[in-house]
Amino acid sequence: MYSVKEAFYSLQGEGAQVGRASVFCRFSGCNLWSGREADRATAACRFCDTDIRGTDGQHGGRFAEAASLADHLTALWPDAPGSATPQVIFTGGEPLLQLDEALIEAMHERGFDVAVESNGTLPAPPGIDWLCVSPKGDTVLVQTRGDELKLVYPQHDAPPERFTALDFPHFFLQPMDSAPLGGDDTMADTVAYCLNHPEWRLSLQTHKITGID
Repeated sequence: MYSVKEAFYSLQGEGAQVGRASVFCRFSGCNLWSGREADRATAACRFCDTDIRGTDGQHGGRFAEAASLADHLTALWPDAPGSATPQVIFTGGEPLLQLDEALIEAMHERGFDVAVESNGTLPAPPGIDWLCVSPKGDTVLVQTRGDELKLVYPQHDAPPERFTALDFPHFFLQPMDSAPLGGDDTMADTVAYCLNHPEWRLSLQTHKITGID
């Protein structure tokens, strides 16, 4: 059984694949926060800006089998001319609580690249085409290799230097936009860090800047 909060077609707004058209599948639930505001202050991740509870979002629902969810997601890809490879991005919450080899295989069978955005505390199943890990606080990373590491900055218990030796070809620093945790100078501080540590690249949430859903 897969529990999906929402699914939609849009452009990737962050990181190395910014601008790429993709189907997004947001799974319900996370292992670092319950999704309840009453629990935020004591959660391992306190700055999440996403509703991750339930299955009542756009194209959300519960799916008993990988094939039924794969068909549901495939239907969101436009019937448009061109040779672009379709991509599905599994996110959350924490998608690795639910994503499994059966669903990855089902999406591959339908011609999709499979991308994942994870907090890195759970092992990734084989077959993922693009894995983005976004560490949260002082949680223990199980997934220490992938395609990109995207760190929300600043996190006082997750300094960037803690991650630069990990096996990722791309390192992105993304300004936290949730005051007061981020603070008014978050953008300037993030830019300054990237300038002083050029192994890190700046990631902006372009979907928020442009108003893309």
